[in-house]
Amino acid sequence: MSLMISPVQVLDAARIIIASIFLIYASWRDYRSREVSNTVWILFAPLAFTLTFLEIYIYEFPQLPFYGICFSLTTAFALMLFYSGGFGGADAKAIMCLALALPFHPENLFKPFFSEVSLISQTFFPLTVFSNSVLLAAATAIYMFLQNVFWRHKTGRDLFEEEHKSESIWRKLLVLVSGYHIPIVRLKEKWHLYPLEDVEKNGNNLRRKLIILPKDEGREKIIQRLEDAAEEGEIQSTVWATPGLPMLIFITGGLVAALFFGDIVWICISFLLG
Repeated sequence: MSLMISPVQVLDAARIIIASIFLIYASWRDYRSREVSNTVWILFAPLAFTLTFLEIYIYEFPQLPFYGICFSLTTAFALMLFYSGGFGGADAKAIMCLALALPFHPENLFKPFFSEVSLISQTFFPLTVFSNSVLLAAATAIYMFLQNVFWRHKTGRDLFEEEHKSESIWRKLLVLVSGYHIPIVRLKEKWHLYPLEDVEKNGNNLRRKLIILPKDEGREKIIQRLEDAAEEGEIQSTVWATPGLPMLIFITGGLVAALFFGDIVWICISFLLG
């Protein structure tokens, strides 16, 4: 018995393969240098658009307006995250390119193993990929928390210094699950680590504050202020820092999870609601 493959399935497979190749490469670059060349997205976007538009125009023409809506809303969402500091530029471009390549779950080729395709995946597949990637990234919080518990047990020191007493419990909790203690010397050497605290000096008064959303801008100046304060004996030589998570790896993982397992958030909600 021959296995018949439809043209739609061939185009679906091509779009998935292209998206996977570009995302895997971008993830590798993100891991190695935390930088992804714009050439990746310049090549990815037109290929993704051409294949998707061709498939929808020929075989699923009524879906064409929804393609435009999906891309527009995904782009707005990605830009909002970028300008609010929740996303890097490469992360936002990856999500936008994914909306060009896979706006809807490719049901003709893939069926999730443990669930039906959710309504969100049917119309806004990039949103499912994003929510899956956030859950995968959030899993690193468990590792960070356990590492801090081990550090507390090993050193016998308090997790937060006296100068941090004025910080809110929620800010401390976010730092606790997103970073760990590291010597300032190592923080200065490791380009992919970002300080989760800063100091402000007003005369003889020193204010030490926690940072929730670290950015590249001002990183070196913050480290220099921390180093100067440590040399003057005003703070300990270890401070809170976080590794800049290579979010593109989680986005790629979110795509794989969406294809094979479906919308994880939808699965959890369906399970809780019975």
